[in-house]
Amino acid sequence: MKYIFDLHKTMLENHLILVYEGEFTQEITKSVLAMAERNMDSSGEESTVKRKVFNVMVECLQNIVKHADDVANNHSAVFMVGKQEDKYIIISGNPIMNENIDGLKGKIDQINELDKDGLKELYKSIIKSTEISDKGGAGLGFVDMARKSGNKLDYDFVDIGDGNSFFCLRSSIDRL
Repeated sequence: MKYIFDLHKTMLENHLILVYEGEFTQEITKSVLAMAERNMDSSGEESTVKRKVFNVMVECLQNIVKHADDVANNHSAVFMVGKQEDKYIIISGNPIMNENIDGLKGKIDQINELDKDGLKELYKSIIKSTEISDKGGAGLGFVDMARKSGNKLDYDFVDIGDGNSFFCLRSSIDRL
């Protein structure tokens, strides 16, 4: 039972206010968003910050629901929200096939190189020239996360074997 206390201690040390691990569906996504919204409401968070956090959370959760690869050994996804004195941190992780890593790195690196105006132009360009993919996206999610957060997207890929990796994404939203 000590692991429960260790988990609690880790969550406190990392300022985590919401953690979900498991299967992600539209219904679970709605519940996670509702819990986070209630938490921000009860803490009296400013509406502009709440809106930014909520928008980034939606994009992050939709990314998991729509784009996580169905890999062998079915590593489930994880979603966390942390609240620090000066910012919110939104972290997600989901399995992907290694063959998709280079494309994902390229997209995020391109986004991270752009300033506010560059992100706006890329967003417009994608809307004008992109069709909806077979997974239901147009490639706007990461761009929108960078625009709404006002910060660079941090990411990593952890090899989990069998030609798959665990894609970790971190976004921060300033509170001040």
